Amino acid sequence: MFENLTDRLSRTLKNLRGQGRLTEDNISAALREVRMALLEADVALPVVKEFIDGIKARALGQEVQTSLTPGQALIKIVQDALVELMGAHNEALDLRQQPPAVILLAGLQGAGKTTSAAKLARFLKEREKKSVMMVSADVYRPAAIEQLRILSEQVGATWVASEVGQSPVKIASDALDLAKRQHADVLIVDTAGRLHVDAEMMDEVQAIHGAIDPVETLFVVDSMTGQDAANTAKAFHEALPLTGVILTKADGDARGGAALSIRHITGRPIKFLGMGEKTDALEPFHPERMASRILGMGDMLSLIEEVERKVDKEKAEKLAKKVQQGKGFTLVDFREQLIQMRNLGGMSSLMDKLPGMGEIPDAVKNQVNDGEFVRMQALIDSMTPQERKKPEVINGSRKRRIAAGAGLQIQDLNRLLKQFGQMQKMMKKMKGGKMAKMAQKLGAMKGMKGLPPGGGMGGGFGGGMGGGRFPF
Repeated sequence: MFENLTDRLSRTLKNLRGQGRLTEDNISAALREVRMALLEADVALPVVKEFIDGIKARALGQEVQTSLTPGQALIKIVQDALVELMGAHNEALDLRQQPPAVILLAGLQGAGKTTSAAKLARFLKEREKKSVMMVSADVYRPAAIEQLRILSEQVGATWVASEVGQSPVKIASDALDLAKRQHADVLIVDTAGRLHVDAEMMDEVQAIHGAIDPVETLFVVDSMTGQDAANTAKAFHEALPLTGVILTKADGDARGGAALSIRHITGRPIKFLGMGEKTDALEPFHPERMASRILGMGDMLSLIEEVERKVDKEKAEKLAKKVQQGKGFTLVDFREQLIQMRNLGGMSSLMDKLPGMGEIPDAVKNQVNDGEFVRMQALIDSMTPQERKKPEVINGSRKRRIAAGAGLQIQDLNRLLKQFGQMQKMMKKMKGGKMAKMAQKLGAMKGMKGLPPGGGMGGGFGGGMGGGRFPF
């Protein structure tokens, strides 16, 4: 998300580094580029105009007159303006009322309401320790009801049955009565959508809202629709007292116009970002962290939180101890590291949160392919337990069998074994107290102090992708 905007802003602000001070001329030149970057990101025109005017007023004001580095001064101003534009701080769900707290999801068809309901249920169960019930009031699509039933089982939420032909208002009211009787903490109500905003849909969702009086009314919208997402959110907000927005498919949106426009147009905060198809791919929206990512400064807080949640600490400590004691690093260990990396969203997700990644050449970034993790794991899974522990026994005939079993070429296996051999040598050097020194050397070689080297997370991700051209 925001890749295009980040690249454009980074180039623009970098051009100010060699200048002595901020002047009206160089500010105007930089802001022309910022304006173009925002328009290309599909940010709504009124939002762009107010954003640029606000930055110009601050930049020409007293606050930057004593700055020694104009580029840094403008970056700070742009960062503060981005934070304000997106909402200043994270606005969490209001779950303080007497249970059950009712959350109503509204939005157009195809925006991802049903999937978001399941993601939200999992989020509330795992992070807030709440008991969750879910019900579908979409009586127009039997598949939506069945989808919610399946997803509720996956996330461990209680599913309330509903059927085509029932009144959506009665479905929601009955579900609320059941949630009260069973002492559920939260009830999530998924509503029907249409391909476009129409009076019938608005009347129905208003009637449901009036019957259950939700504490949270969340508008679910596809970020890929850009500024149209903000305009649709405005239409819903005029019909419903929205309390927030869930922006879906944000991982596939390189522009980010919706995220930068919605708060300004609707006055409602973005509360969550959908960052993938899996039920754990829901992130609380933190404007200050997002502003940092947009400006290429990374988001280490979110990365640390993600590692804390998703990395198996017991396995990581076990591996770290094993490496320190010099007991050897096997393909079994390597496979576990690949799984840990994929649990964190893959290398591209990590790079998005690491500071300084905007300085990495595109040619290097393009070598990072998360599909390589999948292929590596497929090759290891195709091996026997003996081959994983002692890869030196893998001869020509074994290579043919392993490659065929994974549906890949022998060259792919040879590359994996070569990369693994390099990792084994590195791990041997980390025996005893040498791990910290090795990490420092790797960091110096990379010239990227913000990038965790080999043993940085989970006991040491490693391997390399793209034929070993991107060691990490």
